[in-house]
Amino acid sequence: MKPIVRVESLSKQYLLGARESAYSTLRESVVEAVTTPFQRFRGQNGGRNRETIWALRDLNFEVAPGEALGVIGRNGAGKSTLLKILSRITQPTTGRAELFGRVASLLEVGTGFHPELTGRENIYLNGAVLGMKRVELDRKFDQIVEFSELEKFLDTPVKRYSSGMYMRLAFAVASHLEPEILVVDEVLAVGDAQFQKRCLGKMSNVASEGRTVLFVSHNMNAIQSLCQRAIWLDEGKVVMAGPATSVINEYLVSGNARQLEEVWDDIATAPGNEIVRLHRVRVRPESEFSEAALTIKTPFVIEIEYWNLVPDTHLHIALHLYTQQDIIAFTTGNGAQVMGHDAYSAAGLFRSTCYVPGELLNIGRHRFVVLLVQDRERVIYQHRSAVLFEILDPDAAEGGVYGREPGVVQPVLKWTTEQIGPA
Repeated sequence: MKPIVRVESLSKQYLLGARESAYSTLRESVVEAVTTPFQRFRGQNGGRNRETIWALRDLNFEVAPGEALGVIGRNGAGKSTLLKILSRITQPTTGRAELFGRVASLLEVGTGFHPELTGRENIYLNGAVLGMKRVELDRKFDQIVEFSELEKFLDTPVKRYSSGMYMRLAFAVASHLEPEILVVDEVLAVGDAQFQKRCLGKMSNVASEGRTVLFVSHNMNAIQSLCQRAIWLDEGKVVMAGPATSVINEYLVSGNARQLEEVWDDIATAPGNEIVRLHRVRVRPESEFSEAALTIKTPFVIEIEYWNLVPDTHLHIALHLYTQQDIIAFTTGNGAQVMGHDAYSAAGLFRSTCYVPGELLNIGRHRFVVLLVQDRERVIYQHRSAVLFEILDPDAAEGGVYGREPGVVQPVLKWTTEQIGPA
């Protein structure tokens, strides 16, 4: 099958401090004409070496018609640059990208909106900017309004919209294009959970209709749910390409999307005080045979290693576990276990392990605060850990409906159903 997107030896170099533009103003042309002889006399760029960076280096991949391809990687990996090249916003330095079909890009949702115009007027304005014909906009107008849920505000200038209302209208217009190729860059980073779920549902419908989707996101559950394949970029190069679940697992294991351990080997400089010092904080699956990625079904442990520096000091550990929305999911501690045990009061290196069962936490990123408590009543040291771990949904790529359910936990509870009377 002939690919609908083909990328061959694609590279993009940027000159730091330079502004990339296809067109120059009269002022820029005059300034360049005047300064060029002096630059040549003093050496190019006034004797200074301008630094260059390669945003992309020698990318090669293909996308089949009807395929949803996820693009993942840390900030600065080159993801947005790739989509800008595919959207014809910028040109590659070397290599080429071939697209065989109509392209619609959701890179900066809302480009083309005018704050003084009403929502109704901006639907037509923005639609025209995105390449939709008037007859197409007339035909889809009611669908756009219904999707945005802004019917009551259609005749209000968008300058009076909240940011959420603005984004709903912008995405509603852009998502109702009918391209063969839809390019989406992290538009789901804004808006509430319900809006994000609707956006993903819309993109899923586009993919199910046989159109091609290229989707950049830091939301691994969204990538896993929407995309069959994924490519992982790092420093402008393809680190791995393949099935979305496999690429995401490797990406998470690499530490690019998480940090699972902090270690301080030097007791003199380790976090703490004259009573206690931390040695290690880490998260790992409870079973050594578990997959490295943590899912909602994976039991895992949080290990805290610390030096008790003063004999006969009764210490215990407390944890406050936070969601990515900075909400405390739960608090826990080992105070009841260590209370009254003289063995835990000696000076030395200790490890306290908290066992977290599977089917408890909701999907998303989590972090925690470690509190070291003396005599179960006085916090003598508190450490906001840099450990960051992500809980995934293993069923998201198996036909499950994407969407983070409300709440900080997602436990599997016992239910029974019985008939208690006639119809």
